[in-house]
Amino acid sequence: MFSNVINSIGAGSGLNSAQLVADLVAASTGAKLGQLNQRDQLNSTRISTMAATASALSTFAAAVKETLNGQGFVGELISTRTDLANATVVEGGRPQGLPASVEVVQLASAQREMTDVYASASDPVGERTLTINNSGGSFDIVIDGSNDSLTGLRDAINASNSGVTASIITDKAGSRLVMESQEGIDNAFTLADSPAGGPILGVPLIITNIDQADDSIIRVDDIELTNSSNTVSGAIPGVELSLLAAEPGTNLTITGDSEPLDVRSLVTEFVAAYNELRSSLNDATAPGLAGSSGGPLAGDRGAREVIRQLSQLTSTPLSDTGDFNTLADIGVRTQTDGTLTIDDARLDAALELDSGAIKLMLEPAIATETNIGLSGALDKISDRLQDENGALSQAQERLDSIRESIEERRVKITDEGDRLREQLEGTFAGLERQLSVLRATQSYVEQQFASFNDNS
Repeated sequence: MFSNVINSIGAGSGLNSAQLVADLVAASTGAKLGQLNQRDQLNSTRISTMAATASALSTFAAAVKETLNGQGFVGELISTRTDLANATVVEGGRPQGLPASVEVVQLASAQREMTDVYASASDPVGERTLTINNSGGSFDIVIDGSNDSLTGLRDAINASNSGVTASIITDKAGSRLVMESQEGIDNAFTLADSPAGGPILGVPLIITNIDQADDSIIRVDDIELTNSSNTVSGAIPGVELSLLAAEPGTNLTITGDSEPLDVRSLVTEFVAAYNELRSSLNDATAPGLAGSSGGPLAGDRGAREVIRQLSQLTSTPLSDTGDFNTLADIGVRTQTDGTLTIDDARLDAALELDSGAIKLMLEPAIATETNIGLSGALDKISDRLQDENGALSQAQERLDSIRESIEERRVKITDEGDRLREQLEGTFAGLERQLSVLRATQSYVEQQFASFNDNS
């Protein structure tokens, strides 16, 4: 009888309490962790998709800017007389008025003054105050016992922030100090020397003028322009000229090395790239209908805001001048799924009317708050969405917060499982002790019955 009872609960063959505890803990925590893992996997997918969306948006905006840069409209700039002047596209600018005729009449030059010759750079020049006067003000250069040398004078001038720089040149005759202004008449300077002890006792500093300050003079398409530098911006919109030599009466030509960018091709490429981005967003935000699974960002308000702002692009003013101000004005339309299409008849008519105005709308020569161009409009959208308080940034923070919450819940469930395991292990340990007592009792009883039967 006792043997049947013990065997019925497994004591006769021994209990696998470790497996029983593991199975009970798994039954208690397994379902919870399984659901949590599913949430974590979905959230991780959303995080990676949101990051990919932000990256795709930035990449798209950068690609449009690269395509629309000034050099893209004209190619590399070419000068027909590279010995007289070279030209480059101003960063962020779009060249206009090319080809342009340029005549370099005069180069800008800097004023230069030179001291008399000294035996060496360490020779004293005499304690004095040398005053530099120019358009920036009056600057006193004090020479005393601590810096009374040609080297000390040079260092004091260079530390004065007067706009005048000093250097020492040396040959077999000795050393002399050369002072030089920046280019242009506006940067000319005068010197006032006050030797210590006054003009009678002190020794005046002998200084000789080497070069006078002059402005550069050029003629662009017969319009004379004067500048303080040999690097000239603004004479040709979107172009920086580097003047190298003057040759009055000789004209050089600045032009691009390629045909101007084809506007139709540009618009077509933009629409194709935009549609690729928008289609990816549509897939990521597709709702699950009729039992089908939706996109990972279905219902996400951050993704919805990205779509909303991109949808406004065709009606966003890119320019406040000319006949064309928006993409819609040149025939770029938004379809029901958010992708774009081109009204060819409208675009053809706009190109025939004024293709130059379309170029300026897409990428202004000089960007302003009201003339932002296509790349500027995309930059604004990207900046707004990825700003600290922007929809994309907020969405990414929200998803990160969910990930942290899931991890906290996982730790809590794991801790609960550990406590349950400790409790069950204690319970089964007590049960096994009781079973051990029962086994001993069973053995004793069986021995007594066996002894009784033998005696009978």
